[in-house]
Amino acid sequence: MSSDDTRNLDDTDPLMVRSVEKAFRVLEAFDGANRSLSLAQICVNVGLDKSAAQRFTHTLNKLGYLQKDPVTKRFELSLRSLEMARHFITANPLVNQAMPYLLHLSRETEETVNLTLPHGTDIVFAARFMSRHMLNTDVVIGTRLPAFCTAPGRAILSRLPADEAVTLLERSPLQAFTPQTVHTVDALVARLHAARDAGYATTWGEFFPGDLSVAAAILDQAARPVAAVNIGVSSARYTPEKAEELFAPLVVAAARSISQASSTF
Repeated sequence: MSSDDTRNLDDTDPLMVRSVEKAFRVLEAFDGANRSLSLAQICVNVGLDKSAAQRFTHTLNKLGYLQKDPVTKRFELSLRSLEMARHFITANPLVNQAMPYLLHLSRETEETVNLTLPHGTDIVFAARFMSRHMLNTDVVIGTRLPAFCTAPGRAILSRLPADEAVTLLERSPLQAFTPQTVHTVDALVARLHAARDAGYATTWGEFFPGDLSVAAAILDQAARPVAAVNIGVSSARYTPEKAEELFAPLVVAAARSISQASSTF
């Protein structure tokens, strides 16, 4: 559960089913650093006593969302957990509408092409076409990154009302992920103004060293940003100037086409 989600939980909400919230916390305890967990680790990571952890893991195992190693007694996410992501992707009209344009962009450029969606102060990868010149292979569908230091995030922020964008920046974990990261509100606001004027945003190695990214926002009927399309390349193969020259017109055209293609995001 993201920090934004956690902040939005209301302990006094009479309609909140606490057992459901705890079950999802158990599932979300598993990630790249915690691919398998013992019952004791789940207790610590989720904040449950042993009895509650046993009930939740048993139920999730019976439902097929967790699998348990019969020897080590450790738990892992099952393949059924992956089906939830598939359901989202197949049911989301924006993602489905964007797919042909992303595929065309991938074939035309032979570079990595992504569709990202905004979620609080972050962006989440909803579609990803990898280049043979692979960059950041640990980024997969569902990966969450900060919006403020990524080109898709800045493209989205740049199309929000100024006060709304500043509020999101002030809530963001502004830190220097690399020596190139722009991480003060004033400097970021200047970047957002430039991105809005240009129609696209760029970042040069601000989250992943050596990653050059160019992105444009996808807008709904009310001209609000609902997603972004970006192309990511390596600084070993392109200069920032060349990447911007080649790919900015392409992402702008793709984002505009996706925006115009659907009236029901």
